[in-house]
Amino acid sequence: MTTATTAQTSAAAFTPPTRFAVPGRIAVDEPAASVWQTATLTEIRRETPRAATFRFSVPGWPGHLPGQHLALRLTAADGYTAQRHYSIASAPDDSGHIELTLDHVEDGEVSGWFHTVARPGDTVEVRGPVSGFFAWPGDRPALLLGAGSGVVPLMSMVRHHRARSLDVPLRLLVSARSPEQLIYAREYGAETTPVFTRAAPDGVPVGRLSAAHVAPVVADAPEGGWEAYVCGSNAFAEHAARLLVEAGQPVDRIRIERYG
Repeated sequence: MTTATTAQTSAAAFTPPTRFAVPGRIAVDEPAASVWQTATLTEIRRETPRAATFRFSVPGWPGHLPGQHLALRLTAADGYTAQRHYSIASAPDDSGHIELTLDHVEDGEVSGWFHTVARPGDTVEVRGPVSGFFAWPGDRPALLLGAGSGVVPLMSMVRHHRARSLDVPLRLLVSARSPEQLIYAREYGAETTPVFTRAAPDGVPVGRLSAAHVAPVVADAPEGGWEAYVCGSNAFAEHAARLLVEAGQPVDRIRIERYG
């Protein structure tokens, strides 16, 4: 689960106005984003043995920017509620539908329900989108670094980039333990470099994300430089941010979101 907690490395926070727009289409209505809405589960897609994507129909969804997240609430028959924050995986262009990709967390109250009980037709409540700090409007070159389910908000950016055929440069470095645990493996293209830490296909080195992966991309920055987005566990976020800074990425152009 990616949390609602965002951290920055001496970076100025991005504060959206009351109504702000993704270039070419979506505007987010903040008053509407503060209201709980009913979301109907319409599809479940298996991504890895431990992760699945859950697609919802939300007729009143106000739209979102790639990189934002939402609050989700489950209510039991006895009135007990459980609330979590999850990054949005889908591009903002898909009006009225949103997708969440959830790991099956050991003893996870909400993720356990989704992975073992939830079926199409079930309903939950959602509120959002939340936070503009980690959002990417699609108007500047983006260098994305993610690990595990930290790739979820970054995939929203990749999907938006493709859906709108944006010509602004975008690169993704994504770390997973093995090919079997690489979320969205079927969707990656030339913009993506996968890094495998435990097991890899023949001919692909095994190891952590390193300067050898990051430095060449930072050095090859387009005119105006990269806006870097890092998402993953606390350890990964610190490691990736350090690699970026050592490679010459300006500290005030690194945005970090951690999960756990």
